[in-house]
Amino acid sequence: MLDAYRSGRIAHAWLIEGPQGIGKATLAYRMARFVLAHGEPSSPAVQRAESLAVDPNHPVAHQVASGAHGALLAIERVENEKKKTGELYTVIRVEESRGVIPFFGATASGEGWRVCIVDTVDELNDNAANALLKALEEPPRRSLFLLVSNSPARALATIKSRCRRLRLRPLLVPDVIRAAATAAALDANDPHLRDAAEASEGRVAQALTLMGGGALELQQRVAALLARLPQVDGAEMHALGDSLGSADRAALAVFVDGIERWITGQLSDCTNEKLPHLARLAEVWEKIVRAARDVEAYNLDRKPLILSVFGWLAQAVQHADWGKASLDFSRHQVCPTGLSQWAGLDPGAVWFAFSFIWGRFDRFWHFSSCKGIRGGNAR
Repeated sequence: MLDAYRSGRIAHAWLIEGPQGIGKATLAYRMARFVLAHGEPSSPAVQRAESLAVDPNHPVAHQVASGAHGALLAIERVENEKKKTGELYTVIRVEESRGVIPFFGATASGEGWRVCIVDTVDELNDNAANALLKALEEPPRRSLFLLVSNSPARALATIKSRCRRLRLRPLLVPDVIRAAATAAALDANDPHLRDAAEASEGRVAQALTLMGGGALELQQRVAALLARLPQVDGAEMHALGDSLGSADRAALAVFVDGIERWITGQLSDCTNEKLPHLARLAEVWEKIVRAARDVEAYNLDRKPLILSVFGWLAQAVQHADWGKASLDFSRHQVCPTGLSQWAGLDPGAVWFAFSFIWGRFDRFWHFSSCKGIRGGNAR
């Protein structure tokens, strides 16, 4: 991005994509600070820059951090004012995005850059996406759109076609350790930090979550129970339910994340004969999402959820019969709806499994609607 900027021919819109929690929004804000602090790509400061770093004491850095810079528009989910729990809307509404056109229509200070960050473009509802698309179609001079995406398949194709795509990969363990230690003022040599980094799948935010309140131990306990399926350890499940309590929202998020990781691993191991089983797991995952949302929304006891989740998963694994179905996609045009009728499954679950198999698995779990769980402050 730095090379593109100082070339003087930077694309007006970038789609920064990759798994959640690996620093996409952080990169977007770093780019925004750099552009707003150094508005002329041909300036000596830009030409000799080795990174997008901006002095923390620079006025632009202070303004961006406080959300007070007039040339930066951040579009993201906002707090649901109808609820008093700090919960965010599950989507970005048109109310948040309709200001993008007048924002770019205004004159930037000193004819400088105007930057819009959308975090994330996956969460735009249809009306909000269309409002953004109008601005992308006719970008004014010195405009820069930085669109963050966890699941690019969910973004409008017309939006993606107008962006230069930048794919970020999960960080290596040493990089996670270094970033987490810097972000939270931790000792980089702390063995607990290394354990959290190794379990984080390259996500700094997840590593920080695992560092607090026994989250890493909780994830390990969940993984151990999942590894035994379809056998279940009743005593351990009850103990796990007791340990989650009824008020620790972060612990519930770690539990659901562990379940999602396991199901994701199962769904990624796709062969034709396994498809009915994968669809059944996808159906169970949708059931888990609904149940977990209810538990979180109404602050219900976690233990019944724990017992139900492992019961559903054990049943799904036990019913797997890898030799029963063999579908040759090279010889037959397989319709997910028809497959659902053949296998006795919910059509929506089969479509979900097909979406993952074809590389369009959407991380639709919005349990992170609580402000306290949604990663760090990228600003």
